[in-house]
Amino acid sequence: MPLRSDKQKAKHDLAGLVLFGRTVVSTLAVISIALVLVSGIQSDPYAYASGIGALLAGACAIIAYLLYRRRIRLEKIRALEDRIDDLADHTWELREAEERARSLLDAQGDLIVRRAPNGRITYANDAFCELAAKGHSDLVGTDAALPVLEQGETSVLADGTRTHDQRIASATGARWIAWREVRVRGDAGTEVQSVGRDVTARMEAQRALADARDQAEAANRAKSRFLAMVSHEIRTPLNGMLGMTGLLLDTSLTPEQTTYAKAAKASGEALLSLIDQILDFSKIEAGKLELDTQTFALPALIEGITELLAPRAQAKDIEIASYVDERVPGSVVGDVARLRQVLLNLAGNAIKFTERGGVAIIVEPGAAPDEIKFVIRDTGIGIGPENHARIFRDFEQADDSSTRKFGGTGLGLAISRRIVESMNGRITLDSKAGEGATFTFTARLPAAGDGDQSAAPNLAGINALIVSSAGIESSLLARRLSDWGAHVSTAQDEAAMRGSLRQTHCDVMLVDYAAARAIVASGDAAAIDVPRRITLITPGERHDLPALKQAGFTGYLVKPVRAASLAARLRDGNTFDQAPTQSEMENPAPVASKGLSILVAEDNEINALLALALLARLGHRPVIAADGESAVASWLAARVSGTPYDLVLMDVRMPGIDGLEATRRIRAAERRPAAPTRALWRSPRTRREKIAKLALRREWTGCWSSRSIAIS
Repeated sequence: MPLRSDKQKAKHDLAGLVLFGRTVVSTLAVISIALVLVSGIQSDPYAYASGIGALLAGACAIIAYLLYRRRIRLEKIRALEDRIDDLADHTWELREAEERARSLLDAQGDLIVRRAPNGRITYANDAFCELAAKGHSDLVGTDAALPVLEQGETSVLADGTRTHDQRIASATGARWIAWREVRVRGDAGTEVQSVGRDVTARMEAQRALADARDQAEAANRAKSRFLAMVSHEIRTPLNGMLGMTGLLLDTSLTPEQTTYAKAAKASGEALLSLIDQILDFSKIEAGKLELDTQTFALPALIEGITELLAPRAQAKDIEIASYVDERVPGSVVGDVARLRQVLLNLAGNAIKFTERGGVAIIVEPGAAPDEIKFVIRDTGIGIGPENHARIFRDFEQADDSSTRKFGGTGLGLAISRRIVESMNGRITLDSKAGEGATFTFTARLPAAGDGDQSAAPNLAGINALIVSSAGIESSLLARRLSDWGAHVSTAQDEAAMRGSLRQTHCDVMLVDYAAARAIVASGDAAAIDVPRRITLITPGERHDLPALKQAGFTGYLVKPVRAASLAARLRDGNTFDQAPTQSEMENPAPVASKGLSILVAEDNEINALLALALLARLGHRPVIAADGESAVASWLAARVSGTPYDLVLMDVRMPGIDGLEATRRIRAAERRPAAPTRALWRSPRTRREKIAKLALRREWTGCWSSRSIAIS
C-alpha cells in the first residue's frame, strides 16, 4: 500500500511541473510576439505586413496539421475503444465459458484432479473432493492423495497417456477407480491432469465372471474325469458281455438261442458305439481333440471302409461301392483314425437311411493344394432344405418327432463337422426330401512321397461291357475302366446286353450276379462271343460259382470290387481263381505255431476269463494275474525259472500297483541279469514265491518296450 502512494505522489508532481513549464513557455511566446509587433510597426510597415502574412500562413498550416493529427488521434481512440469493447466481450465470454467448464467438471461423476510438477493440487472437482471427504480449500495447494488399497498394472498408450487401476478406500467402502493421466499446460507450467472413473461394478462383474469361469472349468474337468472313469467302468463289463456273447455264439445253440444271443450282441455294440460318441463329444467340447498325423494309404482306407460296411448294405439288399480318382495320391499324411471315423459315420448313416438303390463313396482331388474331396452319395429318404443346417448341431436330427422311424443321439454329424474343421476342411450337404442325399467334405491331406495307388493296367483299345441293374456299382466300375483307357458301355439286363454285343465287339464283360443267372438260365451262355466273362458276386453267392464256371464265365470278383482285385483279374487272363483282396494281402492267415506263453494282468474276472478263453482257443498258453503286484511277481518267477513269457498284456487300472508302475518294474528288471536258481527251493511254486518276495522289496523304475502292452 505505501509503495502505491509514492507512485501516485510522484505522478502528481510530474504533472504540476509540466503545467508550470507550459505556462512559462506561453507567457514568453506572448511577450515575444508583442515585441515583434511593436518593433515591426516602428521599423518597416511593409516588411511587417509580409512577416505577419507569413506568420499567419505558418500558423494556419500548423493549425491544419494539428487538426489532422487530432482527427487521426480521435479515430485511433475510437478504434481502441471498439477493441476494448471487443476484448471486454471476449473476456466476458471466456469467463462464462470458464464458469460453465468449471461447473461441468464439478458436476461430472468422474474424478478430476490437477497437480503441479511438485505434486501439489491445483484443481479438484466436486467428485474428487467428495471421495476424499475434503473441501476445495483443504485440497488445493496440498499434496493430499487418496488411500490406495490395491494398485493395478500401469500401461502407457501411444499418445503418452498413462492408465492404471486403483482400489481406493472411501467412506462408502472400497472403490475401484480407473485413472487416465495426461500432461496439460497450467498456470504453474506443465501439470498432470488425472481423470478417474468408478469401475467398481465392472471389476466386481469381471471377478464374478472369473470365479464363474474357474468353477465352470473345474466342473468341466470333473465332468471329463467322471466320463473317463464311468466310460472305463461301463466299457469293461460291456466288453466282457460282448466277448462272452461272441464265445456263446460259437457254441452249439438252438436257432432261438442264436437269435437272442445275436440280439444281445447287437445291443451291446450299439451301446458301446454310443459311449464312444459321448466320449468324443466331451473331448471336443473340452477342446482336447488332437489329430495324430501319420502316413497312410488313402485308397486302401476307402476300400477297407467299403468292405466293412458291405455286409450291412447287402443285408438290406442295397449296393455300396467306392471310387478313388487316379489323381489322388496313393499315400497321404493325416489322422487316419479320425478320417475313418467321419467316413464310417457318413457312409453308415447313408446305409441307415437308404431302403432302395445304394451308397457311393467317391474320393477326388480338391480345389486347393493338398486338399482331398470326399463325396458320400445315397439314394435314401433325403433331407429337406430347412433341416440342412440343423442336423449338424449337437443332439439334432432331421426328424425329431416322437414318431420318428430312425433312432440315434444326433451327435454323429456334429462330431464329424468338428473333426473336418480341425482338418482345415468344410462339410456340406446337398439334398431334397425323397431324393437322396450327398454329403461332401474336404480335408487337407498332403501327399507322402511319390507313391502311386497301384500298378494300373493299360486298357487302351479294349472294349468293356458292364451288365448290371445296379446303377451305382456299374457307374463307378465304368469310371474306373475309363481311367485305365478302356472304351466302356453298360447294359441294364440280358436283352440290352445281347443288343450291345450285336453292335460292337466286346473284349471283356463284367456281369452282375442277377444278370449272370439269367444268362445261365437261358441256356445259350456258350454262344456269347466274349473272351473274358467276369461275374460280380457277394460273399453269400459263392455257392453258384461252379454253375457259373460251367456256363462259360472265366472269373469272378467279390463285391464291393477293389481296384487292385479288378486290375489283377484283368491281367490274369482266363482263370476262375479269385485274385487276393487287399485285406487278404495286408492280413495273411496266421502261421500255425506251438503258441505263445502270455501273461495277462487283469483285475476284472469276466475280462480275465474272456482273455483266457480267447487266447487258449488260438493255441496260446495264458496265465492270469489279478493285479500289478502279482503280475510283476509272476514275470520275475517265470524269468528266473527259465520259462519267460513271450508277451505281457497289461491292464492300466488295477488295485495296488497299476499297470504303468508294474510295467516300469518289469522293464527295469529286464535290464538286470537274471538271478540263478537255488537247489534248496523244493518246488517251482516255492521258487516263484521266494523270488517274488525278494523282488518286491526293491523299488524299480523303467520304460516301455514292444513286448509289454498296456491295455485299458
